[in-house]
Amino acid sequence: MTGFAPARDCALCPRLVAFRHDINDRQPDWHNAPVPAFGPESAGLLIVGLAPGLKGANRTGRPFTGDGAGDLLYPTLIKCGFAEGSYDARPDDGLELVNCRITNAVRCVPPQNKPIGGEITACNDFLTREIAAMPKLRVILALGGISHNAVLRALGHKQSRFRFGHAVDHDMGDGKSLVDSYHCSRLNTNTGRLTPAMFEAVFAQIRERL
Repeated sequence: MTGFAPARDCALCPRLVAFRHDINDRQPDWHNAPVPAFGPESAGLLIVGLAPGLKGANRTGRPFTGDGAGDLLYPTLIKCGFAEGSYDARPDDGLELVNCRITNAVRCVPPQNKPIGGEITACNDFLTREIAAMPKLRVILALGGISHNAVLRALGHKQSRFRFGHAVDHDMGDGKSLVDSYHCSRLNTNTGRLTPAMFEAVFAQIRERL
């Protein structure tokens, strides 16, 4: 490992390593490795997702790129002024983030898109160091409850003090805010749990904070 990103051959989580190797045997042209963060370290906003999608970031090597969650996230970022260019579901589409950076609580794709507790814990040190390396960070947006808890752990806070709730803004007491949103997954958007208007409202809330 180097800096705050895991090495391409990171071996901290045996189950995830085995899963990566299995995918690589079938799809050798895919990224199939820990997915690095996307966006400038000088950003004021850090978005924390759960983990790379099998056919999304694990394939393309860029967070939320090539899956249903990215189909909502990136157009919303463009509309709300946190990205420039166009999103074409490819890491070379020329999209650039503006005052925004994106990472995941777990950097490797998990089976069934469900990391287990030990894997979330093993990856948390990377999130801790990533947050520490962002000197202008003011808002962390957690997409979903697992990401919310991972951020709290990375910041050294007890989970019981800050309950996850959509559009809830938690004061972390050190000049940073933790804002929650339901994850922009196809499951949540297809069921109506998260609508585009609800998601845009969260970013409008964040814009006011910044």
